[in-house]
Amino acid sequence: MTSSLQHIENWIFDLDNTLYPPDADLFTHIDKRMAYYISVKLNLPLEKSQKLQQDYYLKYGASLVGLYRYHNIDPYDYLAYVHNIEMDSLSPDLTLRRSIENLPGRKWIFTNGDRPYAEQVLERRGLSGVFEGVFDIHSSQYRPKPDPSCYQRMLEEFQADGEKSLFVDDMACNLLPAKDQGMTTVWVNHGLKGQDGHITEGHEKIDYEIYDVGSWLKEITA
Repeated sequence: MTSSLQHIENWIFDLDNTLYPPDADLFTHIDKRMAYYISVKLNLPLEKSQKLQQDYYLKYGASLVGLYRYHNIDPYDYLAYVHNIEMDSLSPDLTLRRSIENLPGRKWIFTNGDRPYAEQVLERRGLSGVFEGVFDIHSSQYRPKPDPSCYQRMLEEFQADGEKSLFVDDMACNLLPAKDQGMTTVWVNHGLKGQDGHITEGHEKIDYEIYDVGSWLKEITA
């Protein structure tokens, strides 16, 4: 293990576009189902439902939060519908699996999605059984990343010390609150922008900038 990471006991991973490549393009399908669901439930034209979805995403980090707070949308019904997509673009990555298994310490998922969806993705990637648990949107009480409160709640749920934890995410804005909690932060830079279309201000505070999780893990555990 790389000497600068010898103190890490907890390895925390985002799910989407972190444990699979962005060209899998799951969100194109999810976004369409989100817009349709909102259109039907709120009796809105599709164009307006798409705008509402995007507005809530930019404001809260997850469209569900605004829908839950202001429109009494059932989170479980909503997530079951929007995550009911084909995942043929995902395939097992046994190298990634071995790299994560070789990490010393505990491992879990920290996602703004829900547990059933996360388990589906992990199964498609050949990663079932690798992680101790999933901290999801329900666990955060609908205050998702990058809301600072959910990071503390996540650490408490897993009884983890932030100073001995490392968090990997593809969105720089989600890493800054983790840094504030003392976590070592790893940004998977796919060349994508943040929620507002720009690189997050303060991203230079992030500890590591990488381009592929599997390659980086193989490097640090060599």
